[in-house]
Amino acid sequence: MKKLMLFAVAITSASLAFGQASVGAYTTLEEPLAKQLFEQFEKENNIKVNWQRLAGGEVETRLEAEKANPQASIWVGGVGLNHMSAKAKGLTVAYKSRLVANTAEQYRDKDNFWIGLYVGPLGFITNEKVAKEQGLTPPKSWADLIKPEFKGKVRVANPTTSGTAYNVITTIRYVFKGDEEKTFDYLKKLDTSIDQYTKSGAAGSKSVAIGEIPVAIGYAHDMVKLKVEGAPVVITIPSEGTGYEVASMSLVKGGKDAVNAKKLYDWILSKTAQDIIGQWYVIPLSKLATKNPVAFSLDDVKTVSQDLQWDADNKNRLLDRWTREIGSKR
Repeated sequence: MKKLMLFAVAITSASLAFGQASVGAYTTLEEPLAKQLFEQFEKENNIKVNWQRLAGGEVETRLEAEKANPQASIWVGGVGLNHMSAKAKGLTVAYKSRLVANTAEQYRDKDNFWIGLYVGPLGFITNEKVAKEQGLTPPKSWADLIKPEFKGKVRVANPTTSGTAYNVITTIRYVFKGDEEKTFDYLKKLDTSIDQYTKSGAAGSKSVAIGEIPVAIGYAHDMVKLKVEGAPVVITIPSEGTGYEVASMSLVKGGKDAVNAKKLYDWILSKTAQDIIGQWYVIPLSKLATKNPVAFSLDDVKTVSQDLQWDADNKNRLLDRWTREIGSKR
């Protein structure tokens, strides 16, 4: 009897241990989207995802601070430039999933340190009701945003914490054909139009949706979601050309839950997860995914010709200049 009881205790302990399998994750996905994705993974795999939502720049900073003792094992979402920067700093590790071939080579790292999940173009969102009350016409170009009537009427994220906002800087540089003096001259004029810099890229669009501010700059998929949900907004893409993000995924170097992190990584590249991502009004990059028909397509917009590696290599320099000449003066 005693042996039987000990056996039962051992089985119970093993079951509890199995039931408590987990993986730590940082995510730059919006919280409802992250919740939807991770809960489905938990349901199918009985592995708990202990996740925290941070802006892309915050994740990179956190990984640097925790380099000797990582608190997460996987990073899901976030502008690809942050993932490229994390690779260069030795914060992530290579992993070649068996599903990697479903994503075109130009949207994944040649050394398998990161892989793109979806693409999203930058755009402007305007609250039609508030704009009408304030006598504003929805902006249709980058040039429109620096007109006097938009002074203090626009919201965007802070590029030191948000990959979205850094994408704005690099996009303007491409609009001005690489001329950084013209780029920063424009950014200083744009600063006059900015009422406040938010921490995350999606925050400004949410403020527009509730009528707190007339206009915001962000990614089109966040805006489409708000419009579909009933917000009185109009979405425009800058006529001079726009940049886009390649939201990506990486494994954290030295992560404590490496085995389960790889399971989550593989699952996110699976058909089930890719179809969930496809519902988010983004442009999914895996050929397994089904795109939401109301989402923007890169074929629908004029994009600038981005050099993602250049953007990653020059990130610290451009952000230092932005902080010195613009951010520190507010």
